[in-house]
Amino acid sequence: MTKIGQRNTLTVLHSTPRGIYLDAGELGEILLPNRYIPRGTELGQTLDVFIYRDSEDRLVATTERPLAMVGEFATLEVVSVNRNIGAFLNWGLPKDLLLPFREQGEQRVLPGQKVVVYVMLDDKTDRIIATTRLNRHLSKDRPPFKLKQEVRLLIAARTPLGYNAIIEGTHLGLLYHTNVGAPLQIGQQVKGYVMMIHPGGKIDLSLDASGYQRVASLTDKILEALKQSGGRLPYDDDSPPEQIRAAFDASKKAFKQALGALYRQRRIQFTHPGIMLVNPGEARTGDWRPN
Repeated sequence: MTKIGQRNTLTVLHSTPRGIYLDAGELGEILLPNRYIPRGTELGQTLDVFIYRDSEDRLVATTERPLAMVGEFATLEVVSVNRNIGAFLNWGLPKDLLLPFREQGEQRVLPGQKVVVYVMLDDKTDRIIATTRLNRHLSKDRPPFKLKQEVRLLIAARTPLGYNAIIEGTHLGLLYHTNVGAPLQIGQQVKGYVMMIHPGGKIDLSLDASGYQRVASLTDKILEALKQSGGRLPYDDDSPPEQIRAAFDASKKAFKQALGALYRQRRIQFTHPGIMLVNPGEARTGDWRPN
């Protein structure tokens, strides 16, 4: 079954001066314009294409990949705003994606702004549109995740407690401020961990693995970075959280714990500022053990 807003494998039927037509089953024949036809394409061949509507509301195929397909969450940039219709978003295709005013909630978006949206088919028009009303499209099923599981997170909103994050494109979780360190940006994609799943299905998250797993993994990273930099690094307990996050993808709290572990094992010393290997020639990734 051919699906609008998704990638489909369709068979080439015949060619015209405008392009080739593909067999889309119940949707009929769909044009793949000349500029998207792969070199060497023949009649009867199957092609992997994305189906959407062009500026004249006709179904059309493309071999280009949009930044998000129907059923997916994504961070997209507002290109322009039409005061009668809504906002238009850049989703990587020639025709921008419409974010209608009715799907924006109370806060209207502005040109140049990056917004977290869900891409969907409009029930009334069968057109592909975006919405910022994310909760309607998040799964209410029991979360399939395990404790301490590494997951992909999309930062969706800031709350008094921390940040709401979409987990693996399906469920909503909470990153508490105490588990973040440096500020996050709405729409940012980060790696995180499932820390707790409450009976009601609510999920607590962290940007770092807990306990020994977190410290051991981060000490490996620090030792490897020291080796690669000749035995010295400019980071220590006083480094800004955002620098630590950029360099090691970890919170300042986790970084300080890892430095403490390495210092107790006499693997590093503090140079104020920065750290250095005590015995650069002997340090090996993963060769330390906790007391």
